[in-house]
Amino acid sequence: MSAKTNVEVVIDGKVYTLSGYEGEDYLQKVAAYINNKIAEYNKLEDYKHIPSNMKAALIQLNIADDYFKARSQVEKLERDLEQKDKEIYDLKHDLISNQIKTESAEASVKELKAANQELLLNKTRLEATLEEALLDGKHPDDEKAASDCKDSEDK
Repeated sequence: MSAKTNVEVVIDGKVYTLSGYEGEDYLQKVAAYINNKIAEYNKLEDYKHIPSNMKAALIQLNIADDYFKARSQVEKLERDLEQKDKEIYDLKHDLISNQIKTESAEASVKELKAANQELLLNKTRLEATLEEALLDGKHPDDEKAASDCKDSEDK
């Protein structure tokens, strides 16, 4: 906790000593805010004719109004932030889920490519066998039947 600060400030033409644990700049800023509120009202013609105790109450009400509006805005922003955090969480969850699906799909594609490669090799062998059989003068159906029998035995 920082040391207590005492600062002399001028509010509505009068010197006050403010004390607090905030810095001097902050306490001067508070005094400037109050002076700005007083200056706002001093510009109004009707305000000049109001008794001084009512003037003080009017400024206090105005400052309380500013406070509650600011507090409401902070609460709204906190709710918005909470909603955005939830959306980010959901998006991260979706991203991870999609990454898992992508990895699974990539593995399936790899397996299918390997199976396709094997089928292409078998096709090439069968074509070579057929061509060889045709060149040797054998009937292709005899060769196919022999090949089918061999495949059945392998399984």
